[in-house]
This record gives sequence, C-alpha cells and structure tokens, in this order.
Amino acid sequence: MEWLTCAKPVVLLHAFPFSPEMWSLQVTELEGRYSVFAPAMPGFGGREPGAASLEAWAEELAETLDNLGFDEAVFVGLSMGGYLAFRIWDLFPERVAGLVLADTRAQPDDGAGKARRAELAARVRAEGSRVLVEDFVPAVLGQTTLNSGDEERKAVRAWVERWVSEADPEGVARALEALAARPDSRPLLGEIEVPTLVLVGEEDTLTPPADARAIAAAVPDAEFLIVPEAGHMANLENPEAFNTALLGFLEKVYGV
Repeated sequence: MEWLTCAKPVVLLHAFPFSPEMWSLQVTELEGRYSVFAPAMPGFGGREPGAASLEAWAEELAETLDNLGFDEAVFVGLSMGGYLAFRIWDLFPERVAGLVLADTRAQPDDGAGKARRAELAARVRAEGSRVLVEDFVPAVLGQTTLNSGDEERKAVRAWVERWVSEADPEGVARALEALAARPDSRPLLGEIEVPTLVLVGEEDTLTPPADARAIAAAVPDAEFLIVPEAGHMANLENPEAFNTALLGFLEKVYGV
C-alpha cells in the first residue's frame, strides 16, 4: 500500500502474523481524507525477514517516513502493531501526532510467555506456518465470528486462516523472537502527551478489555472504546464499529 495523495498522514501497523492486507477495510474508509501508509514489517507481506527487534523496525520506519517527506503521523497499531507503536513513541515521540492502540498490551512477556514464543518459533522453522492455524486462529477471533453463519464472518475466518498459513516461516519466527524481547512499555504510558485512543474487542481473550482499560487509565486523557462482537482482530470482525471510532478520533486530531 502506498501513501495516498493528501495531507494528514495515518500509519497503520499490522498484527502478527499478518500483512498490510488486514487493513484493507480501513484504507477504503480513510483514502481521500488522509494520507494512509500501511507498511509491511520485515518478514511479512512479501518482505525478507529482518532483525528480530522492534527497535530496528521502528528505526527503519522512521527512515521511511523521512523519505516520504512526513515529519509526523497518527500511528494506528493493532496487537504487534501496538507494541511497535510503543517503540516509536519511545524512540521518536516528535514523529507522533496521535496514537490508536488496538487490542494490544503494554506489559512484556513473562518467563512462561517468552518460553512459549521460543518453542513456537522453533516449531514454525521446522514445520512451517501452518502449525499456527489450529491454535492461533481460534485465539485471535471472537466467539461471535467463530460461531456465526453470517457470510461476512465466515469470510473473516477464511481470510485469517489463509494469512496465517501463508506467512513466511522465518519471518514469523523472527517476529516471535522480537515480541519476546520487547521491553516493558508501562513506564511510557504516563509520558504520552498526544491524543490517544485505546480500542479493544469485547471478546478479545489474548489482550482482553482489562489490559486495554489499564492502558487507557495510565495515558493522560486517553479515550477508551470497546468494539462489540469482536475478538482480537477487531478491525476485521466489526469493521463498521472500528472505522467509526477511528474516523471520529482522526477528525479530532486533524480537525477534519
């Protein structure tokens, strides 16, 4: 996805182990009003795997923004994208006009979480990304999406399974290592001085509403909204509610 030709930049940071394609329903809503950039992280969306470091990804993204001629942007991060948004704020706060933190958490992995990621990275390298499908797909989708016979919800299930199974194994493994190594972002929360919206799916069990409430409570003047009938992939499971919240926030930040 490319920058669209207008001002007011918005950067969409995708979740693990997806690609910028997950943002297609948001790009459709935003295009023409904002300059939308949905970059692929190293190892995803056809990119070669890079360093297993969110800090390295943030530095690369800042360089890309320089090349595109944008000094600052609103960063919208979902799950892994939220972890990356925290690193961007930590390293380049002057680049951040606003933050949307969706279905993410500020605390780092504990020892057991790090061990699970290491084990999964080894399995993916040995067996391929298809091993993620059985456990990961039910975990990232809410019960409404998993159990609905609605054609749109069925399409979401199919999209998610395809994206997960087709992800580059080495890219997935390095991302797991980067996520395991991420620092504690909770000390940053009280220092966030830009408009912030915290979104979470009502049925998210990976980064549940309690985690999102904790972020919103710690960030000065943050807005907090629950996306109904959605799990961890709230932007896909209830795009109408997600887009309404996102557009309302961007109008407040940019004045249009």
